[in-house]
Amino acid sequence: MSFETTGPPCGRPLELHTNRQGHGPTVVLVHGFTQTSISWARVARELERDFEVVAPDLPGHGRSPIPDPSSGLEQAARALGEACGKATYVGYSLGGRCCLHLALQAPQLVERLVIVGAHPGISDEPSRRLRRAEDDRRAAELERGGDATVPEFVETWLAGPLFSRLTEEQADRPSRLANSAAGLAASLRTVGTGTQRPLWDRLGELEMPVLVVVGALDDRFRPLAQRTVEAIGRNARLAVVDGAGHAVGFERPGAFVELVREFLGPSA
Repeated sequence: MSFETTGPPCGRPLELHTNRQGHGPTVVLVHGFTQTSISWARVARELERDFEVVAPDLPGHGRSPIPDPSSGLEQAARALGEACGKATYVGYSLGGRCCLHLALQAPQLVERLVIVGAHPGISDEPSRRLRRAEDDRRAAELERGGDATVPEFVETWLAGPLFSRLTEEQADRPSRLANSAAGLAASLRTVGTGTQRPLWDRLGELEMPVLVVVGALDDRFRPLAQRTVEAIGRNARLAVVDGAGHAVGFERPGAFVELVREFLGPSA
């Protein structure tokens, strides 16, 4: 498959590991930081009745390669497009940021776009530098401690306010613990929010239908989601899911699947 972009060259992409199941129009489920493709298992089981569901492991996660230190979200997005092809893309958090980049780089591959709890970028330069320094600190701790520190790192990550509502099942620690310290550290350094150039002034370029999903209890991302919809324009709509926080697709998978099905429509 050829990969044509509307943005700058991205270099040679990584070959991402993917899980495929089901038949029909293709829906790609892209996980968040510390997760893997397996994290989508429950949502994938529901969708595979009517769709081909593709779930990749992002660079540095699961069975995908560790990214080169000089890479970034542009390269991760290119790898995503090469691995998954033309489809509806559904991205959560880090996965949503990768999907946004793919939709801007290669809009011919993204038929429809669903983003969940995804930040288009920190606009304030000092705040972005602080976030990058924090990501670098976390990465250095992982590198020093090696794989033995991954369980502690995952526990600390899940203890943050964004994930306080997750049950043990929803947190899905087993799939997160399949990641390596080197992979997670590389992900923080190459595709962390602190390294991301803000996309706000480019969101209006998106022409495909876009669904922005946010949990009603996610106080941090609700205003970001509203701002994202306004920046994209008439082809975007906001869905606020009652009783959910940041991890909507994992906290309320049934409601999330219904939203995705409705968004795809009867012609999908």
